[in-house]
Amino acid sequence: MNKSQYWINKLELLPHPEGGYYKETYRSIINADKKCLPHIFKGRRSFSTAIYFMLEKEDISVFHKIKSDEIWHFHDGAPMVIYVIEDDGKITELNLGISDLENIFPQAVVPANRWFAAKSKGEYTLVSCTVSPGFDFNDFEMADKKYLLKKYPEHSALIDTFTY
Repeated sequence: MNKSQYWINKLELLPHPEGGYYKETYRSIINADKKCLPHIFKGRRSFSTAIYFMLEKEDISVFHKIKSDEIWHFHDGAPMVIYVIEDDGKITELNLGISDLENIFPQAVVPANRWFAAKSKGEYTLVSCTVSPGFDFNDFEMADKKYLLKKYPEHSALIDTFTY
């Protein structure tokens, strides 16, 4: 059994709609009421949630966005690159991993409401993602390829690679 399959089995990971595999590992029992949250949230949310997330060599995490900040924590495997489309249209590459090479870090933050996508730089990458206010699929939006190509034509190669 290869190492990625070992983690899929051990952590009981399931296919994720954006690509790769995941399992929710934590959901705060403390909730914030809608009146305490910004208007973009349509209901109450857990204070925080966490998942395991894994991409294998051929997997991609397609461009998507959520309404909360997301902190990525590296665990095992090869480094991963996370592509973030900033509000000004610029692409930021976050390199997540354990390495003495410049620009690779064991933790990275994707700010709320940014389009982002990811890919492992090797056979697999195992990470955790922590979201606050907690993740809810009502806050999750997968990118429409035509929309992104129209809004960011200068990134067409990246958009073609990381959208369905």
